[in-house]
Formats: sequence, C-alpha cells, structure tokens
Amino acid sequence: MKKKNQLREERNDLYWIFLVIASFGEIFGVMSINLYIQKKSISRLALVVVSFGFGFLFLSMAMRGIPLGTAYAVWTGLGAAGAVLMGVLFFNESASWKRIIFLFFIISGAVGLKILE
Repeated sequence: MKKKNQLREERNDLYWIFLVIASFGEIFGVMSINLYIQKKSISRLALVVVSFGFGFLFLSMAMRGIPLGTAYAVWTGLGAAGAVLMGVLFFNESASWKRIIFLFFIISGAVGLKILE
C-alpha cells in the first residue's frame, strides 16, 4: 500500500511540473507577441505559435492529474506574473512596489492552490 501511495504522489508531482512548464509556454508566448508587434516577421509569428502550442500541450498533460479549475487558475496566474516580470526585465515596464505586491498575491494564490490540492 505504501508503494502505491508513493507512486500516486510522484505522479501528482509530475502533473505540477507539467503545469509549471506550461506556464513558461504562456510567458514566452506573450513575450513573443510583443516581439512580433515590434517587428513583424514570419519567424516571430512562428515563435508565437510554437510557444503557445508548447504551453497548451503541457497544460493538457497537467490536466490529466490536476482539476480543470485549479490547473487553469495556476497556469494563467503564473503566466500573468511571468509576463509582468518579463515586461519589467526586458521591455522597460514599470516595477513599482504596488505591482510587485500584486504579483506576490498572484503567486501566493497559485501556491495556495497547490497546497490545497
């Protein structure tokens, strides 16, 4: 029985890893859109499609073991937080303390959903 529970926990952890990877697909997809807007080219458009495709693939894999509402909330939350951080780091967007506090709230919500899982 102990081995069965351990296997279930390992599989559950794998689904969460898939979800984090999926969030990176969303982050890079949004960043790719910004790059495409700055300079329209087929290669940048392809990067948008590939990034989001990668994200959706891993999201679908994560949803095999994480409920829809939880998976979607965490995916969009981490994606939004990551996109804001990318904007601050690479596109000279504001890094005010208010934005940082609300990013903390988004990430806290994602962590809370994982803890309650």
